[in-house]
Amino acid sequence: MFLKRIELLRNEIPSYKNYPLSIPAIRNLHQLDIHHNVTFFVGENGTGKSTLLEAIADKCGFNTAGGGRNNEYYVHASESSLSEYIRLAWLPKVSNGFFLRAESFNQFASHIDEIASEYPSIYDAYGGNSLHEQSHGESFLSLFSNRFRGKAIYLLDEPEAALSPQMQLSFMKIIHDLTSTNNCQFIIVTHSPILLGYPGATIYSFDYGKIQEIEYEMTDHYQITKYFLQNREKMLKAIFEEPDEI
Repeated sequence: MFLKRIELLRNEIPSYKNYPLSIPAIRNLHQLDIHHNVTFFVGENGTGKSTLLEAIADKCGFNTAGGGRNNEYYVHASESSLSEYIRLAWLPKVSNGFFLRAESFNQFASHIDEIASEYPSIYDAYGGNSLHEQSHGESFLSLFSNRFRGKAIYLLDEPEAALSPQMQLSFMKIIHDLTSTNNCQFIIVTHSPILLGYPGATIYSFDYGKIQEIEYEMTDHYQITKYFLQNREKMLKAIFEEPDEI
């Protein structure tokens, strides 16, 4: 494991009035300790989990539009305004890795195609073909299976966006293989109750205005999914007919 701690440089912040420092979970952050090779950030939309992950990526020197250190292309609104106010503690420091933004993966695939027009061998790191010539889920797994290697940190923002439940299980196997044999570290923002079930991972919730560790069975993702599967008709009736009782 490489990244050990994330610290908000509170003494250097002039004001918490503007976004993203106005986000309650970010505003209340002092330091976040990383205990395991796999860490999940969870919470409702807008709670700051992707914002913090992007700031970590920027501090690592990765392209905040998605990619590694050598992927230079631009996506509007991909710059992190939080990174100048955080400090990362490493032991040891690594420079290898990748930042995945599911929402801008199409632009990343086009970026790889541009490079391949001069250096076709770059496709070897992505399954041998253009990512655009694969289904969305297949292109994600091609990235994970071929591009990801040992002694690196991988920051993934909602990787389940393109993955079926079966593919999510395949992705968990990739995580297991990389962390158990190749000394890799993952920090993952997710809404997937499947991925969150990865054994031994730390889960940090960004809900209720602060970042705090939470057990898998206590996440909304687990509890709501479990309740829905066990009480589908009752829950659907509540949603459609009696919304105040949900």
